[in-house]
Amino acid sequence: MKSFSILLLVLAACSAAMGQVLFKLGADGNNHYMDYINLRIIGGLVFYLLGTAIWIYVLSFEKLTNVYAFSALTFVFVYSGGVFILGESISLRAWFGVLMVICGLYLIGNNIAGE
Repeated sequence: MKSFSILLLVLAACSAAMGQVLFKLGADGNNHYMDYINLRIIGGLVFYLLGTAIWIYVLSFEKLTNVYAFSALTFVFVYSGGVFILGESISLRAWFGVLMVICGLYLIGNNIAGE
């Protein structure tokens, strides 16, 4: 896999994760359906759409099995956003799970580089 592809996939995962964080910020405390139409939700949709568009673009020239492995980064970035942007706390066990996802992505990435 090309370095450019990896850079784009990291950008796509960051964009999708930012969309998720904005969804949470826009949805927090809402209880009426019209409350969900706000700038944070719209911003989340824009970020999520951007991530999806980048993802589809990379799929046009890379193998699905290689590209899909990077979807795990979204999980890592959402957890990090929850902690560092939203101030949420997660357990040591959850951090270990995030570390395991990163290790798995590393192992898959090394396999991809060896192809």
